[in-house]
Amino acid sequence: MKFTAAASAALTAIPALGFVIQTGSPRRGIVLNSIGGWQPGSGAPAPDWSSWGQPAAAPAAPAPAPMSWAPPAAPAPAPAPVASSWTQPAAPAPAAPAPAPRSSSESDANQNVFGTKSLEWGGNEKDPSSKTVRLRDRLNEADTERRKAQEEAEARERAAEIRREQRLKKIAYMRDMPDSQPAGTVEEFMFKEGVQEQLNKLDEELIGLVPVKKRVKEIAALLVLDKMRRKLGFQTSVPSLHMCFTGAPGTGKTTVAVRMGQILAKMGYSRQGHVVLATRDDLVGQYVGHTAPKTKEMIKKAMGGVLLVDEAYYLYNAANDRDYGQESIEILLNVMETQQDDLVVALAGYKDRMDKFFSYIPGMMSRIGNHIDFPNYSADELVAIASVMARELEYDIEDSAYPVFKHYIQKRMELPYFSNARTVRNAMDRARMNSAIRTFDKYAIRGENGGFCSVHDLKAITAADFQVLVDDIDNADVDKRIFA
Repeated sequence: MKFTAAASAALTAIPALGFVIQTGSPRRGIVLNSIGGWQPGSGAPAPDWSSWGQPAAAPAAPAPAPMSWAPPAAPAPAPAPVASSWTQPAAPAPAAPAPAPRSSSESDANQNVFGTKSLEWGGNEKDPSSKTVRLRDRLNEADTERRKAQEEAEARERAAEIRREQRLKKIAYMRDMPDSQPAGTVEEFMFKEGVQEQLNKLDEELIGLVPVKKRVKEIAALLVLDKMRRKLGFQTSVPSLHMCFTGAPGTGKTTVAVRMGQILAKMGYSRQGHVVLATRDDLVGQYVGHTAPKTKEMIKKAMGGVLLVDEAYYLYNAANDRDYGQESIEILLNVMETQQDDLVVALAGYKDRMDKFFSYIPGMMSRIGNHIDFPNYSADELVAIASVMARELEYDIEDSAYPVFKHYIQKRMELPYFSNARTVRNAMDRARMNSAIRTFDKYAIRGENGGFCSVHDLKAITAADFQVLVDDIDNADVDKRIFA
């Protein structure tokens, strides 16, 4: 460690002043005791140590005698406490008036050569390791937590008291209400809520399916009576509206699901009443972590309506333990249990396969309260469906064409892959194409009537248009008849 000339001179002058430097104080300061000059408790003013050790601007003068030295003029501090060995008090003394500003030369001359203040202790407030939590802060925190807990307890008590009062009022109301209290008619609620309109559309759009329509009307009746009970104040609960539609393709499962969604929306059991159709590809991912986002995305789209899972048995593959469909089923089960007030899940598929699927997933079976079986259509019902399709497309089927079409349906029902109403729709598309070919050949190719055709020609479907379908079945090879 190197000392400057001024520092060496200051240290040399210390013995002449009669002072001894004592170190090792627990406060890390320097305590100066006099052996021939000023003594603590002597009554004499204490010397000013603030400028001690500072190099003077001029060469140092010879040191005065120990008893003739006088301290520079400065504000006299409070008398030192009477004690045998004086130490600096722990609490800082009141701040003295600020001294007059010094010139730059004087400031430079009185700088501490050691770079720090020797006789002042600033405490350990800036030392992170020595910070402690004050008792006042701890008490304030404890008081805040106690006040919050007390407020929460009071809120729970108020809520419980309100529920008790409401229950007592309801009991008194139900006790005093006469049995003859009018609650309205069922027809009023049916027409007011629009339920009857949806049932009428179901009868018009679906031919046959008497068991299905009966089951839908039973569910509608339960919802209507439940709402009437709620109007009078009776205790009600939302019934389980999850459904399972089993039957062959083309039996109207999707149509019934759409109508049920609209009925639930009219009755207030569904926010929107829309139907979202989903298959395995929409719910199950191709790698780890892909299934959950896909399933939740479809559920999010169907919230407030009906989620129709077509061919739901493909979600579970018993032959593959690593199949990701199990994860999708678990998510559906959780949603069906926790969010049944805002989402109706309907599963659709073949009856035998759905029964096998439920045997693997018993939790799914117990969460579905409405099982509706869709029977196959008869030949007469399929002919009536063709008439409805033609009317919606503004076509007229001639009376002589109906027996031919029924004959085609009877033959087609004996072949594989028969799909009820879907087969009828495909047959109607081919009949329309045959009608267009016949009309084009008559008026455009052969030029009859000068090429002018009537409205009847554009709307008519004749027996010859259906006879083409029958001839395709009769003349086709055995392995190609299904394409007729």
